[in-house]
Amino acid sequence: MTSSPPEAAAAVAGLLELWHSYRLVILVAITAVGTVTYIYRTAYRRSKTSLSLSTPPSPLVPSEKIPWTRDSKVVEARADSEFAKLPSKVDLKQNKPTSGPKIVQGKKQVKARGAQRSPEQSESPFFIQPVIFFSSLTGNTERFAHTVLENLRSAAQAYSKTDRGRGLLPPQMHDLSYIDFDDHFTAAPKPPSSSPNTQYFYCLLIPTYNIDTIINTFLGHLEETHHDFRIDTAPLAPLTGYSVFGFGDREGWPTEEEGFCSQAKELDRWMAKLTGGKRAYPLGLGDTKSDASSSLAEWSSGVKEILYDILANGGLGDGVAGSGDAFESDEEDLENTPGESNTRKPRKAAASGSVLDLEDIKFNVESQNPGAGSAPLPVDFTTFGKEASNPITQPAAKEMVPKKSPTYTALTKQGYTIVGSHSGVKICRWTKSALRGRGSCYKYSFYGIKSHLCMETTPSLSCSNKCVFCWRHGTNPVGTTWRWKVDPPELIFQGVKEGHYKKIKMMRGVPGVRAERFAEAMRIRHCALSLVGEPIFYPHINEFLSMLHGEKISSFLVCNAQHPDELAALDRVTQLYVSIDASNRESLRKIDRPLHRDFWERFQRCLDILREKRHVQRTVFRLTLVKGFNVDDEITGYANLVEKGLPCFVEIKGVTYCGTSSSAGAGLTMKNVPFYEEVAEFVVALNNELQRRGLKYGIAAEHAHSCCVLLASERFFIGGKWHTRIDYDRFFELLEKEKRDGTSFMPEDYTRETEEWALWGNGGFDPNDERVYRKGRNKTALPPAAS
Repeated sequence: MTSSPPEAAAAVAGLLELWHSYRLVILVAITAVGTVTYIYRTAYRRSKTSLSLSTPPSPLVPSEKIPWTRDSKVVEARADSEFAKLPSKVDLKQNKPTSGPKIVQGKKQVKARGAQRSPEQSESPFFIQPVIFFSSLTGNTERFAHTVLENLRSAAQAYSKTDRGRGLLPPQMHDLSYIDFDDHFTAAPKPPSSSPNTQYFYCLLIPTYNIDTIINTFLGHLEETHHDFRIDTAPLAPLTGYSVFGFGDREGWPTEEEGFCSQAKELDRWMAKLTGGKRAYPLGLGDTKSDASSSLAEWSSGVKEILYDILANGGLGDGVAGSGDAFESDEEDLENTPGESNTRKPRKAAASGSVLDLEDIKFNVESQNPGAGSAPLPVDFTTFGKEASNPITQPAAKEMVPKKSPTYTALTKQGYTIVGSHSGVKICRWTKSALRGRGSCYKYSFYGIKSHLCMETTPSLSCSNKCVFCWRHGTNPVGTTWRWKVDPPELIFQGVKEGHYKKIKMMRGVPGVRAERFAEAMRIRHCALSLVGEPIFYPHINEFLSMLHGEKISSFLVCNAQHPDELAALDRVTQLYVSIDASNRESLRKIDRPLHRDFWERFQRCLDILREKRHVQRTVFRLTLVKGFNVDDEITGYANLVEKGLPCFVEIKGVTYCGTSSSAGAGLTMKNVPFYEEVAEFVVALNNELQRRGLKYGIAAEHAHSCCVLLASERFFIGGKWHTRIDYDRFFELLEKEKRDGTSFMPEDYTRETEEWALWGNGGFDPNDERVYRKGRNKTALPPAAS
């Protein structure tokens, strides 16, 4: 039966009235139901995605699936089910996870690099799970990865017997061709619930190919992860650390500039970005046709030591100011990937009055402003009154650098490690440069000292001069006599070694540091007693030198020619320097600003002593040229000093401007820094004057990068070739023989031929290192090399 038109109209009218009366309530109800449904489905999808994330199994939780095998063979059988029969690669490939893109959420890591564990965490068992990743086409890298696997497995077994509260777990290994990158490199693996304090350590071994391989896909994945705005800036920061080793072939690509191990270097940079800078050990490189096995063994040993350190200390370490700041290197910050800007925001300028490490500051002539900023307050311990002679009324000796003093604070801010109360140690910029393969200082060109094997220290932070070019104005004490507490040489010797090694260890995370040089640096071979202050001022300097020589550490001692009595009593050193900063009394007073009133007489006596020692010691005059102070019209005066002292060598070096306002107040500006051409011109003029006087000297070597040239006595021109380098093994043999039976020896008895690249006219830069130009250089990507 159908409704009549009036009834239908009435029904429609009723529905419309009902809708207008309750439409708001209906709309709110529909919206609420839809929202709840959407939230529920989203939460369900996320929970399902998180369950699909694969975490490498820990031996603490027995598992039947271990992600590595050797062609379906049983790797190891144990009763405790620590290892099980391993699946084949085919099975791994078939069982590869097929889940879709994973959503990684979390907050940006704010925990400092290498931060130590909390007390609550320290009380719980702490384990490190090493995970080895490799890629191989020919099987070489796979074979090397097995070697690392066995080494880390042995290390895990050895450590498990020492401390049950923490341990190194047996390593896991993955072939990059058979894993899902999202499972391991989009987010860090989560520890098993039974052992929440388990942390993962990644070891990555890859070759470099000039063809498209899985490595290109892998590197592309890391780049995409880094640039993905949905993922944390450092998603792998929870890792306890990582290290990379690369294999290459030097036959086709002899140098790193031409692409040797370029893909390993790229992997190292991406891992540094994704982990927040947790490079636990420097990048290792090996040539598959020559030194791959030895280089890998050295790298593997270093990684094991780092793992032990992490277990002992709970982290990579907090670092030491001024001795390993990763931002000192422009390797990662300037060599950006395609699409990124090749610019870098400069650091914020230090607050006025703060103390800077001025050795590494780069200055610009146009922008240099001597009056800018404020200088650190000078700390002068000099007194000119008579000292008390009555032992009863004489006060007890005070510390030269008390720990709560402004001097201590200023020096430690500059990167010094203060040892005892008056000694210090610091690594210089050349040490950092040599660790990265960027060249050593002039001492390597002239004398064969590799900078990364050299410790720069001083047993006395005090000095008797206030030189205008010194970069430590106001931060080191000065004085004419020793009136402070004297620390025993044993304390100083052990303290400076520990301080040096600690600073070297903090360089392991700096971009570009080479693994083989880092390993070499952990054995001190040379000691430059020239850091700051006057080392010969220390009352027990001979005992300190004896300790250095006892461990076959060569000694290079620099004095300022103001302590003739101490100089005369000095025992044999490997090489003895005297600073010759001026050729006449007035210039010396203006440049060195000595505290002794009889400074010129002391200076002359020291030259006489050096003349007497020239057949026993390798003696060196160190000339620092300062334009406007000691360059113009002083050739004759310098020749007179050389004729008086007859040193074995004369080093002529342009001054390095320190940039402090205190130096500017002394009249020193950037205009006083000579160009290398001016230094070379001065050297030629001085050599001609010496030749005119019949003095047998010649220009032997140069290091243009340091603005330094070496004049040498013809005593070291042997067989038509210069022999300015030192045979250090021979030196210690002769020194031991002299102590045993009193047989003396001469400087000519422990010389070696100067390298051709270091000779005058060849620049003096080691061709085995990479020259880095910091100004106006164009960065270009390196082509991949084959292996």
